[in-house]
Amino acid sequence: MSNMFTAIAEKVKASNPSIVFPEGTDERILEATVRLKAEGILEPILVGNEDEIKAKAAALKLDVSGLTIHNPETYAGFDKLVDAFLERRKGKNTKEEAVKILKTPNYFGTMLVYTGEAVGLVSGAAHATGDTVRPALQIIKTKEGVKKTSGVFVMVRNDERYIFGDCAINISPDSNDMAETAIEAAKTARVFGIDPKVAMLSFSTKGSAVSPETEKVVEATRIAKEKAPELTLDGEFQFDAAFVPSVAKKKAPDSPLNGEANTFIFPTLESGNIGYKMAQRLGNFEAIGPILQGLNQPVNDLSRGCNAEDVYKLSLITAMQGVTE
Repeated sequence: MSNMFTAIAEKVKASNPSIVFPEGTDERILEATVRLKAEGILEPILVGNEDEIKAKAAALKLDVSGLTIHNPETYAGFDKLVDAFLERRKGKNTKEEAVKILKTPNYFGTMLVYTGEAVGLVSGAAHATGDTVRPALQIIKTKEGVKKTSGVFVMVRNDERYIFGDCAINISPDSNDMAETAIEAAKTARVFGIDPKVAMLSFSTKGSAVSPETEKVVEATRIAKEKAPELTLDGEFQFDAAFVPSVAKKKAPDSPLNGEANTFIFPTLESGNIGYKMAQRLGNFEAIGPILQGLNQPVNDLSRGCNAEDVYKLSLITAMQGVTE
């Protein structure tokens, strides 16, 4: 495990926070949560039928006796969760609808975070991204001043660390969306010990091409600088001009990035998704995430192709967000 995750584990362990896992019968979730509990890093809360979870764990030769398990069907505080949900939704659901909704694992788990039983939630091993994001947006909601959540990956290779975003949520962000993602990505970078140097990416560097697509990035850069003038941030940049000092000297000699960017903001979801997967598969980077930014409390989404190590590391990141925000 990289030094970054070792440091995160030590910091999280000092607080020993609780994290909710709505997919309590998934073997990757079980393996990771048993490990997290055994190492004393955090307190996992599994959601599901206790008998089913224990049977699955036994088949995997895992001991879940020390883990908290909550079944929405029998949870003692369920009525209080329903009342809190109805208040949060402000008349958008009836009580009957609320009862039905909160018996689904992701909504139930998100309410445990909202009501303070846990500091964060990790899901997505067996659910689509929308099943994780939708309850978070309806219940936890975005922070004041943040209009949209966005999804970033921490890209890790040995001691190298980079932030890539938005790679998960907004299909075609406008200039304001890109600027917001950039500002939140810088905050995410700091949480994980990265001094953010933010590059707004395009197929053009400083006007080498002009089109509606490049102008969007130029405008996003202007907005981000206006809203967060303290950031080391610049654009529009091709990746090499943002990352390679020798190229930066030729293409953008006056930029404060100097070819040393570590936080990369993509102009569309397709470019971000392609970019992180290329770095993962060709560059042998670990892609941890997507980490959802801009929410009042941390909720993070696994890939359905994840393994137990991915669950373990995203849980560390989620806990880290929960104890530092």
